[in-house]
Amino acid sequence: MINFKNISFSIGGVSLFDDTSAFVPTGHKVGIVGRNGVGKTTLFKLILREITLDGGVIEVPRNYKIGAVAQEAPSNEEKLIDTVLAADIERAKLLSASEIETDPNKIANIHTRLADIDAYSAEARASSILSGLGFSQTDQHSPCSSFSGGWRMRVALASVLFSNPDLLLLDEPTNYLDFEGTAWLENYLQKFKNTVLVISHDRNLLNKSVSGILHLSSKKIQFYTGNYDTFDNERRSQLEQKISQKNKQDVQRANIQSFVDRFKAKASKARQAQSRIKILEKMKPIVIEEDQKIPKFKFEDVIKFAPPLVTLDQASVGYNQVEVLKNINIQINPDDRIGLLGVNGEGKSTFSKLIAKKINVMKGHLLIPKKLKIGYFAQHQLDELRPNETPFQHLYLKINKEIPSKIRAKLGSAGFTSETMDLEVRRLSGGQKARLLMLLVVIEKPDLLILDEPTNHLDIESREALIMALNDYKGSLILVSHDAFLVERLVDRLLIIKDGNVSEFSGDIHDYRKLILNNNSKKKKQESILKNKNSNVSIPNFSLSDLKKSLTYSEKKILEFEKEKKTLEIEMLNQNFYSSNNQKRAQEVNVNLQKVLLKIAEEEKVWEKIVESIELISK
Repeated sequence: MINFKNISFSIGGVSLFDDTSAFVPTGHKVGIVGRNGVGKTTLFKLILREITLDGGVIEVPRNYKIGAVAQEAPSNEEKLIDTVLAADIERAKLLSASEIETDPNKIANIHTRLADIDAYSAEARASSILSGLGFSQTDQHSPCSSFSGGWRMRVALASVLFSNPDLLLLDEPTNYLDFEGTAWLENYLQKFKNTVLVISHDRNLLNKSVSGILHLSSKKIQFYTGNYDTFDNERRSQLEQKISQKNKQDVQRANIQSFVDRFKAKASKARQAQSRIKILEKMKPIVIEEDQKIPKFKFEDVIKFAPPLVTLDQASVGYNQVEVLKNINIQINPDDRIGLLGVNGEGKSTFSKLIAKKINVMKGHLLIPKKLKIGYFAQHQLDELRPNETPFQHLYLKINKEIPSKIRAKLGSAGFTSETMDLEVRRLSGGQKARLLMLLVVIEKPDLLILDEPTNHLDIESREALIMALNDYKGSLILVSHDAFLVERLVDRLLIIKDGNVSEFSGDIHDYRKLILNNNSKKKKQESILKNKNSNVSIPNFSLSDLKKSLTYSEKKILEFEKEKKTLEIEMLNQNFYSSNNQKRAQEVNVNLQKVLLKIAEEEKVWEKIVESIELISK
C-alpha cells in the first residue's frame, strides 16, 4: 500500500499539508480531488521525491516501479511506436544484451526473462494503446516531431501506460484527450491491475474508473472507499452532521457563558461559575472549514430571434485553400443546445470558428442575423490574455462605463478574491485564467454561446457552477467537450464531425460512448485476426440467428437498467434529497445506484462479447 504518515509540507510560507495521514490499498484505483491550489500535483511530486517533505514520511513498497507522464512531450524523429516501446526499460536492456551476449547460459536466462515479461507481444500491446489514444497504423510509424503538442502528450501517456508500472500516477490525463480518447482511457483503467492515483476533475472518469477517493482539503488528506458520487454523498452527509453538532454546541456554549456572566460575581455561585468556565475551556470548538469561493456565472437575458438562427447551405470551410469540412447543410434554432462529437483533428474547432465568424466560408453560404451577439470561448484564447495586466484591468477595458466597485463585484462572483483581482495574469493558475476568460464572454451578453473545451482547467465545483449557469442560460449553445458529465447535462442535440462531414447523431452521449468502445473492440479484433490469420480462430458454437436474439435481449436488459438508473438520479436531484431527515433514504438510493451501475457495466461486457462473436461469424 501507499502510506502517508503524518506528512507536512509548505511552499513559499503557505502550508499545504499539516501532520496528515492516509493510506491507499494495493491494487486500488484512486481519484485525487480537491479545489484548485490545495496541493494535488504537489502530492505527486512528493511521492516521486522531486521535492522533500517538511515532516512525516510517504511509504511506498521497496522496488515499486512508479510511472508518471513526462512533463516534456517527446518531439524527436523517433517513430511513435519505438518511443512507446522504449518506455519498457527492462525489455530494452534485455534485447540489447541478447544481441551481444555470447555465454549460452546467460542467453538462455535473457530469453527466459523476456518470455516472463511478455516481451514478444510488446509491439502489439504498444500499438493497441496508441490505437486507443487515436493514432492510426500510419501515425504510429511517423516521427514524434510531426505531431502537435497535444498529440505528443498522448504519446507520453501511451509510454507510461505501456511501461505497466506498479504505481501509475496520472495528472489530469483527459485534458489533452478528446471524448473518444477519454472513453478508451476510462475502459483501460478499469482493467488495469496495479495501483493508480489519478488527479482528475472529470466526474465521469472518477465514477467509472476508480474505487476510492483521496480528498485534499484544509491541509488534510482523507481516503474514502467508492467512486466520486459515493464520496460526494458521504461528504455531504458528514458536513450536515457536523453543522448540526456545531449548532448544538453553540447553543450549549451560549447557555454556559450566560450562567458564568450572571453569577461569577456572586459568592454563593462563584464555585459553580468557575466549574462552568473549566467546562468551556475543555469544550473544543467545532470548526466548519470554509471552501474556497465557488464561482457563480450569470448570463443576462437574450434577444429572441425567429428560427432558424443559423443556416449553413452547401458550406465548405478550411485553411489555405484546403477544405476541412465540405457541403455542410445544417440549421441551428434559437433554443438548440448542441454538442459536437468527433476525434481531435476532424474539425470540431473549425466548425466552432466558422459559426463564431472567426473564419469565412470557402464555398456555399452562412446566414446569421446581423444583430446576433456571439460569445466564443476556446482554450487557445488563454494565451491571448495580456500577461502583465490584472483581471480587473481586463474587465475594466471591456466595461469601463461601470464603476470600479461593480467590476470588482463581477470578479468576486467569478471566484476571484480581493488579492487575485489585482494579480498579474501571468501569475494566475490555469483555472483562474479560464474563469477570467469565461467572465469576459459572459459580460458580452451573448445570444449564441460557443464553448470549446471550457472546463479543462476548472475543478469539479467550478464545473458544476458552470453547468448550473448554462442550464439557466436562455440562448443557444454549441459545446465541444470531452467531459461526458457536462455534455449529458447541457445538450439535447448532437452533431458528429467525421471525414469532412457534419451530420446528426441520433443517440445520446452514452450511445456514442458504446459506439466508440465497440469500434475500438472491432478494430482490435480485426488487428488480432490479421496478425493470426494462419492460426485457428475459435468461433462460438451459436448460430448467427441465436446471437442476434441474444444481442436484442442484452440491449433490452441494458435499457431497463438505464431506466432504473435514471429514476434514481431524478430522485437525487430533489432539493431536499440530502437533508438531515432524509439520510436513510439517501443511503438506500446511493446503494441501489451503485448496484444498477454494476449491472449495466456487467451487461455491457456481455453485449460487447456478443457483438464480437457476430463480427467473427460474419467474416
